[in-house]
Amino acid sequence: MDIATFLLIFVSIVALLGLHEFGHFITAKKFGIKVKEFGFGYPPRLFGKKFGDTLYSLNLLPFGAFVSIPSMEGGEEDDPNSFSQKPIWQRALVLFAGVAMFWIIAWILFSVIIVSTGLPTAISDDAQGDFNDPVIKIIGVVKESPAAKAGIKLGDDIKKISFEEKEFSISKVVEVQELIGENKGKEITLTIQRGQEIINIALVPRINAPEEGAIGIEFSRVALVKSSWWEAPWKGAQATYRLTLAILEGFASAITKAIVGAPSGVQLMGIVGLFDLMGDVAKVGISYYLQFVAIISIHLAILNLLPVPALDGGRIFFLGIEKIKGSPINRKIEQSINNGFFILLIILMILITYKDIQALIFKYSN
Repeated sequence: MDIATFLLIFVSIVALLGLHEFGHFITAKKFGIKVKEFGFGYPPRLFGKKFGDTLYSLNLLPFGAFVSIPSMEGGEEDDPNSFSQKPIWQRALVLFAGVAMFWIIAWILFSVIIVSTGLPTAISDDAQGDFNDPVIKIIGVVKESPAAKAGIKLGDDIKKISFEEKEFSISKVVEVQELIGENKGKEITLTIQRGQEIINIALVPRINAPEEGAIGIEFSRVALVKSSWWEAPWKGAQATYRLTLAILEGFASAITKAIVGAPSGVQLMGIVGLFDLMGDVAKVGISYYLQFVAIISIHLAILNLLPVPALDGGRIFFLGIEKIKGSPINRKIEQSINNGFFILLIILMILITYKDIQALIFKYSN
């Protein structure tokens, strides 16, 4: 990964996290809630300037941003402008605003892509309309499959398939399916475009193919579909909505499979693995990269809304309990639960990061 790609990914992640915190901040200010500090980056503090009751700071570790609301953290409970003294609906909106920012970011990104380069969209082989650069794109590679062992990667484009000194240009899904199906057990060569690079990869489709297919790839005919500027916001909202539903359905399917003891198909990934995956997507093109950032943003929205202590959804859940019982939950108990789950999340992230590093070592040593 070159330095420009690394910086692009770093800025993207920092922007997502920073705008999430800005959602909490701006909503708290709107309701007159006392905000002690809004910081870009994490301490130690480099410098800060106080305006009103809020210190605006720039900090050394540039990994997002933070909002310090004392009464949300168990302090200054008696201040009439504190978080804890505000109506439950206002507190819930302050918490939800950070989550909502992730959906807003996705909507903006989709809208910009649609009106500028065009949104990467799966189309049928016989599709007609206003789209550019249709390609057969690999959207999934099964581990330990012939494709994975040969070096085919997510985001590659299949340009040609060759066998027995015959060469066929590829423009439709059915062409790939037929040529692979007709040559099971025989060596074929896929001409792959990876970014600006053209690669020839030889492999042998399996005769007795398992469920994932003879070579173990998932592919689709993809084109860049553009719209006018006045249609883009609406279509961006539609794309955000459809992807949110698709991700929720995927989570529900994974949970159902886990309950019955079947493989969930879910692969946990930490920041190291995410960096590497974003680097691979960045090589495909800016439209695909921005779309991927939008998808990450939607995932973060859904995960943050889960009723898990230490997450925004968990805090909203506690507010729901307070509403039902008619009195606040003991702050020390709530804080202890949140702190406990926060420690568990940190431990989980460390374990996932260790697994990501092992996977990267294996990936780049083969």
